[in-house]
Amino acid sequence: MLSSATEIVHALGLGAFQIGRSHECDYPLCVQSLPVCSSPAIAVDGSSAEIDLLVKQRLTNALSVYDVDSHLIAKLKPTHIITQTQCKVCAVSLEDVELALQERIGTPAKVISLEPYALHDLWADILRVGSALGYAERAQRLNAELQNRMSALAETATKANWRPRVAAIEWLEPLMAAGNWIPELIGIAFGENVFGEAGQHSPWMKWDELVKEDPDIIVALPCGFDLARTRKEMHWLTERSGWARLKAVRNGQVYLCDGNQYMNRPGPRLVESLQTFGEMFHPELFPPVLQGTGWEKH
Repeated sequence: MLSSATEIVHALGLGAFQIGRSHECDYPLCVQSLPVCSSPAIAVDGSSAEIDLLVKQRLTNALSVYDVDSHLIAKLKPTHIITQTQCKVCAVSLEDVELALQERIGTPAKVISLEPYALHDLWADILRVGSALGYAERAQRLNAELQNRMSALAETATKANWRPRVAAIEWLEPLMAAGNWIPELIGIAFGENVFGEAGQHSPWMKWDELVKEDPDIIVALPCGFDLARTRKEMHWLTERSGWARLKAVRNGQVYLCDGNQYMNRPGPRLVESLQTFGEMFHPELFPPVLQGTGWEKH
C-alpha cells in the first residue's frame, strides 16, 4: 500500500510474491499489471492550490485522503500488508488499512507499518520488511549495498570547491519546504539546506522567507509530481513579485525534479536522489546521468 514499500520488496528480490499494490505503486514497471487496492478520495488532476484545498478539507473533517478496496484485498488473501504511519497525505496510512481489515477483509494478514522520516529510518524499514518476510540477511546485504553507494557519492561531493545554500521546495502553492530525508541528502551532496529539518515533517513557508534567504540554488520537487507536472506548476513561483531578482534565478540555478519518482519515496532509489543533487550542485564532479529524466534546469 506504499510505493516505496513496493520498491523495497523488489530490491530484496521478492517481487514475485507481490499480489497487489496501491494506486501510486508504479516502479518497477512490472508492478503496473498487479491489482490496484487503493484510490485517491479527492481529484488529483487539479493545480497545486486546488489539491491543497481538497486535502485540507478532508483532513479537517477527519476523513482519509485515500480509499482502500477492502473487497479486493479480501479476494487476494494476502499474508502480509505493508503500509506506513509517517504521513496521512503521502500514502495509505496504517489507520486506513486497519479499518479495512476490521470492517470487511477478515484476513489474518500481518500488517507491516513503515515509519520513514530520515535516512536511518529507511535502513530500519528495509530490515523491518526483510525480517517480517523471512529474509533478514538479504535485507542487511541490501542496506550495505545502498549505503556503500551513498558513501561513494558523498566522497565525490566532498571534492567540490563550493557548498551552495539550497532551498528545496516540496509544494508550490501554498509554499512548503522539503523536510524528512531531503535535508540530509542535500548535506551529503555538499550543499547547505536552508529550509526544513532532517527527520521532521516538511514545514510550510512564506514567500518573504525565501526572498530574505536568497539561496544559491532553488530545487522544485513537488510531492507526487513528475517533471512535466512540475514544469506546468512553476508559475506559482515565477509569477511572484521579486522572483527575477533572486540570486538563483539570475545565476541560472533553478532546477525541477521528478519528485514523484526520485525525491518523495523513502526507498532504495534515495541513492538516485543523492545522485540527482550531486548533478545539480556540482556538475563538474557528477556526470548528468539523471538529467532529463530525474531533473532538468528551469
